[in-house]
Amino acid sequence: MEIMTKLPSVKGPADWFTGDVWFDQIVPMNGTTIGRCNAVHFAPAARTAWHRHVNGQLLHVTEGVGLTQSRGGDVVVIRPGDAVWCPPGEWHWHGAAPDHFMTHLAIWDGLTAGQDGPETEWGEHVTDDEYGRRPA
Repeated sequence: MEIMTKLPSVKGPADWFTGDVWFDQIVPMNGTTIGRCNAVHFAPAARTAWHRHVNGQLLHVTEGVGLTQSRGGDVVVIRPGDAVWCPPGEWHWHGAAPDHFMTHLAIWDGLTAGQDGPETEWGEHVTDDEYGRRPA
């Protein structure tokens, strides 16, 4: 058994996020595991940029109200207890609703052996028009 001491909270970089976003690494990439898990805390209207994961990503909402969208799909409201599976290679974004905070667990396979490039590819920021589309 190994007890992993909690790491300090990290401010989400402006290249990846719009608004105030902080994350806590729950399962860091440390050579012991291939799984990764972060608790990601979004202030109202904060959100990720468009991005995709080579191995996919699972989001599990723990508190607040959020929004998510796959490229070409509708904006969808997500709430505590909801789990969202983003398949490998699917461009998507996620974040807090305009008037709520939102926290989710982001869970993904950080293994990149045999792959070209990083596990996560970041794209352009989600525009205010894209973010403001009425949820389905």
